[in-house]
Amino acid sequence: MNIFGATDAGTVRSSNQDAFKNTVLDNETVLSVVCDGMGGANAGNIASDIAVNAITNYIVKSFSPQMGSVALENLLRAAISSANIEIYSAAQNNELFSGMGTTAVVAIVKHNTAFIAHVGDSRAYLVDDGGLVQITRDHSMVQNLVEEGQLTATEAKTHPRKNVITRAVGVLDDVQADFNEVDVNGKILLICSDGLIGAVEPEDIKNITLNNNISDVPENLIEFANKNGSNDNVTVTVVTM
Repeated sequence: MNIFGATDAGTVRSSNQDAFKNTVLDNETVLSVVCDGMGGANAGNIASDIAVNAITNYIVKSFSPQMGSVALENLLRAAISSANIEIYSAAQNNELFSGMGTTAVVAIVKHNTAFIAHVGDSRAYLVDDGGLVQITRDHSMVQNLVEEGQLTATEAKTHPRKNVITRAVGVLDDVQADFNEVDVNGKILLICSDGLIGAVEPEDIKNITLNNNISDVPENLIEFANKNGSNDNVTVTVVTM
């Protein structure tokens, strides 16, 4: 099993509010966490940093190779809740951090199965020769409008409020994560912040992911996004069997 990742501030932002961490849990299991902070340059950095570390530490301490699907789902939800409490507490205790929060995609890949919990609009995809399949559902205003039939998917890409998310880690005293369990056999799991999605078309993501050494994919996608006009931080992690 291989796991790689990279992050970059991009060509517009002066700071990088994204954060990620990849961890090997045992010989057959890996963990990938991607977060995109919000709440101002300093606060966003802090929220995403707290989240990746709190989530990773919680899972590393609590994970057991004997855990089944239900236990892993509960583990992921509890890890995100622990990060939520830590970020919310930090914001309550320092007015400079008031309102800070972060997206989170947390994936445990064990054997040929990915267990994924997420909050916000960072995404997880499966990539193979057939294309790019989005696993997660954006917790965002424009996603709600698309589902209500008020916007097309194309219109959503350029909507002025496309970056407004409806759920984040650390903004409220509690948060609800969504959970997915998917077969990744023969596929590549790709996790990214929205800086990639806004600048790179699905077909280009697929081609770059499949036609490069897997270790180079995160940096190659980030480079392509920056050259293609991304106006945000960009983070990518990949896991393959």
